[in-house]
Amino acid sequence: MANGMTVVHVTHETIGKIGGIGAVLQGLFTCKSYLDAVGRSIIVGPLFTTEGSVLDRLGENGEVLYSSVDGLIAPGYAPAFRKLESYYNVGIVYGRRTFVNEHTGIKSSPEVLLIDVRSIGNGAINEFKRRLFEEFGIRSHLYEHIWEYEQYIRLAPVAIALLKALGAANDSTAVISHEFMGMPTALAAILEPCCDFRTVFYAHEVATMRRIVEEYPGKDTMFYNVIKRAHQDGLYVNEVFGDQSSYFKHALVEASKYCDVICAVGDYVVDELRFLAPEFETADINIVYNGIPAHRISVADKFASKAKLQLYCENLLGYKPDFIFTHVTRLVRSKGLWRDMRVLYTIEKEFRAQGKTAVLFLLSTEVMQRPSQDAYNMESSYNWPVAHREGWPDLSGGEANLYTQVQEFNARSRNIKIIFINQFGFRRRNCGKRTPEDMEFLDIRKGTDVEFGQSIYEPFGIAQLEPLTFGGICVFSSICGCGGLLRDVSGSEDVKNAIVADYTRLADSDRADIEDLLQIGESVRDRIEANESERVAREIIARLPKNESEIESMIQTGYELAKNMSWDVVAKKYLLGSLQTEPHKLRAR
Repeated sequence: MANGMTVVHVTHETIGKIGGIGAVLQGLFTCKSYLDAVGRSIIVGPLFTTEGSVLDRLGENGEVLYSSVDGLIAPGYAPAFRKLESYYNVGIVYGRRTFVNEHTGIKSSPEVLLIDVRSIGNGAINEFKRRLFEEFGIRSHLYEHIWEYEQYIRLAPVAIALLKALGAANDSTAVISHEFMGMPTALAAILEPCCDFRTVFYAHEVATMRRIVEEYPGKDTMFYNVIKRAHQDGLYVNEVFGDQSSYFKHALVEASKYCDVICAVGDYVVDELRFLAPEFETADINIVYNGIPAHRISVADKFASKAKLQLYCENLLGYKPDFIFTHVTRLVRSKGLWRDMRVLYTIEKEFRAQGKTAVLFLLSTEVMQRPSQDAYNMESSYNWPVAHREGWPDLSGGEANLYTQVQEFNARSRNIKIIFINQFGFRRRNCGKRTPEDMEFLDIRKGTDVEFGQSIYEPFGIAQLEPLTFGGICVFSSICGCGGLLRDVSGSEDVKNAIVADYTRLADSDRADIEDLLQIGESVRDRIEANESERVAREIIARLPKNESEIESMIQTGYELAKNMSWDVVAKKYLLGSLQTEPHKLRAR
């Protein structure tokens, strides 16, 4: 692949890491194989706010080169940008963000293009919506009252025009739609007559399927058995779960069939895409797994990080735990946090008999980072994060619901306690004075014995595998996409550093018809979860290292696996070939 290739990433995570897409961008932009193959990277997205100063526009490590929003009109960009601003009635922010891998020292500074589309003119956008309907069947009038849809539609034609103005529109340019947000821009690229763009839909999930899994009481237990039977019966989502056309994300994701290639981050994502519509049966879908960190540490390094976590627990709860359990995640329904507690109840009973103790550090929040002073005030006022109170700056609504479950567990459990830390930034300035002075986020990855991640919907699951390279035991659901990469690397699911929890296994499921499977509800799932959580607990107890020699073995095995699952390896093996796909925008539609 020539170094002149340009890759345009269209996403909502343009100026900071919010979730999985931000983690992917961080991995790619500090990955040697990607940087060797791609000469120019551009991140494109909406400008979400005009508040603040020009220094804040591109986030941490960002440099603004042009901003009509802030009156920074650089002569080098003004002629082309001002013309488009006038034509579309938009504001433009352009510059660079620097991404750094602190372990390898690799860094890069892709371009960032943000567009303020709030006051865009109706003429050009209505024309674009007309073409979306005529060419792709997208009925924008059903969704244009939804800003989450409308802003990405408005972004698309302006983004293509700006790429042309920046000299980034040619036959070596690949436009990647990260999830539904970038699909309008990818479709605009297909419609562009002057440029032979390659278009890629990067499926970090399938939004239609996530909604079904989260909303139905049977969750993954029901859904993945239904989708297996539907595939055998030749049925698709609209026939099984009803017409999905009222859901704007569904309309955009379904339009990905017009892209030159689709990249799916996991095996189940491929199945979910095939379930969307018959056209996806023949679509060019490539599995492109995410990468994970791969850093070698010593036993002494692990002990040092674990000691900090033990001290933190002792400062908070008055005891030094034998084992450290962790779960670092976003606070959303799909993460299945209740399953952690089911597993812990069984482990705790055994620990009572053994005289062992543990703590689960549960790091999760659904709001922005709280100011340091608020954390210190909560700590001094009412013993946060051991105790919590509803309302800002402490518990949001979803956090309050989770804390109720944590309180119940802690009341019933003697030898294992859960500390719910609803705050980003695992260090003293973010988490209070009882945090060890030299503790940092990486310590929770290095020092953990077990990382949980038993999601009901998880297209890949980078967080679940991050402690692997440091010798941690990673516990994740069978529906997590990361399991496919682990099998691809190890050749087997039987890896001592990983425990796969299968909450979808049904007796006689092959003989059940689809109507019976659709009736799987909470009671059936509850029985399966009870049995499987006990099995998982027994596996954890059996695999917890008992001495330094076993810890060293876990570290060595974990690192050997992780180095073959790194961003450098997966970009080279899975992604870069997809970016070379020849454009076929003249396909029948």
